[in-house]
Amino acid sequence: MSTLNQLRHGLERAWDSLAEGWRQLLDHASDALTRFTPVRHAQELETADELIAGRASRWGLLAAQVQETDDAVVVRLEAPGLEPEAFDISVVDDYLVVQGEKRVQRESREGRYTLMECAYGRFERAIPLPVPVDEDAARASYRHGVLRIELPRLRAPGARRIQVDVD
Repeated sequence: MSTLNQLRHGLERAWDSLAEGWRQLLDHASDALTRFTPVRHAQELETADELIAGRASRWGLLAAQVQETDDAVVVRLEAPGLEPEAFDISVVDDYLVVQGEKRVQRESREGRYTLMECAYGRFERAIPLPVPVDEDAARASYRHGVLRIELPRLRAPGARRIQVDVD
């Protein structure tokens, strides 16, 4: 095999490997990729924090984990940098919908940012639920950047035996 053919073959293998990696990433993380919408349009931004948020990434990852047990569905959503009151959680049809707003939190007013990869603004993530749930009995907690929502399973009325009393 000539040197040129070896080089071409090596590049094809590298490209195939890279493409496969991107396909796997897309398959596993595409639902976690979440759009963050600025609270106001760029021309309306006034404060330094609003200007920072306006230049920030419009996309962020909110990775989720859904665990089904005999009694409940437990959803964990990685959402660092938020306050517990920033979340609005609801069940719509067969989806758990988590909405919120991530605000800029600056440690200091001095200096300038040279890298801005964090996403800020409003977001919404819809997570499919595997079974019907009792949304009225749901509980949520937020600790160490992870939102945990426990949704008890909705027990469908099943057949039950009716005893006949003897008079």
